[in-house]
Amino acid sequence: MQKRKLGNSGLEVSALGLGCMGMSFGYGPATDTQDAIKLLHAAVERGVTFFDTAEAYGPFKNEELLGEALAPYRDQVVIATKFGFEDGETAKGMNSQPENIRKVAEAALKRLKTDHIDLFYQHRVDPNIPIEDVAGTVKDLIQEGKVKHFGLSEAGVQTIRKAHAVQPVAALQSEYSLWWREPEQEILPTLEELGIGFVPFSPLGKGFLTGKIDENTEFDKTDFRNIVPRFSPEARKANQALVDLLGKIAQQKNATPAQIALAWLLAQKPWIVPIPGTTKLHRLEENLGAADVKLTTDDLREIENAASNITIEGARYPEHLQKRVGK
Repeated sequence: MQKRKLGNSGLEVSALGLGCMGMSFGYGPATDTQDAIKLLHAAVERGVTFFDTAEAYGPFKNEELLGEALAPYRDQVVIATKFGFEDGETAKGMNSQPENIRKVAEAALKRLKTDHIDLFYQHRVDPNIPIEDVAGTVKDLIQEGKVKHFGLSEAGVQTIRKAHAVQPVAALQSEYSLWWREPEQEILPTLEELGIGFVPFSPLGKGFLTGKIDENTEFDKTDFRNIVPRFSPEARKANQALVDLLGKIAQQKNATPAQIALAWLLAQKPWIVPIPGTTKLHRLEENLGAADVKLTTDDLREIENAASNITIEGARYPEHLQKRVGK
């Protein structure tokens, strides 16, 4: 597995990371713990060094899972986790009070069975706490050796600039894929200017870009996608055109639609590190195979031209969640 550096931070990680949320939270019932540990070990054995979790995934269960699974490999891997919700519960709203950030850090260190957090993200921008105070608190944690790098998630340009002035931001984690390209407008140019890495979550469009979901797919009742407008049956039917495009390119490249979607992201910038999530070994292997798919300038132009004629239907979040992003 090739390595990439997240901006100017010096933080080196595998070109593809592993988003671990779905093992515990968000996409139906949690994966059996032993099965999840096997998958995490398989990822390490295949060269993945970058693992993404958060106190809110469970809450707490996902960090505990990673702490147990990655303990034997701790010096070989980079673990990213997040703070910013009241008691780790997204439904309770945000809390980036400095004392809460410290409390979350201490608890996360115990759950992750480690003495340092490699990358500590603010999970969502808290409108009630100046970002300078958030950055200053993480800066203190870095000086104490408890945290190595500071990150933001779904933050807007002004927040990124203000935070970066207090404590250099190593990475921004936000949604980015062929079916959510808003970051290209302001975010990517800002990150390039400031030397900040970019970690796209949902790089496969929450599974849609794999080609395994259609208008008739039914999700588990606890699956987050049930409330996402973009996953209404009508939107799925309309958005199939993008999956068909990926399928066409995939055939030419002897690859899968998921691999093309990930290879496209990797081709955008050398400091972009997608974190596709999965609970299945064959999907993990498929996703990691994307690092070997080379898209030429002509391929990228073909994708761009075709994609520009496709209108994606449906919002990416329901309204109450959309309010939390891009601040």
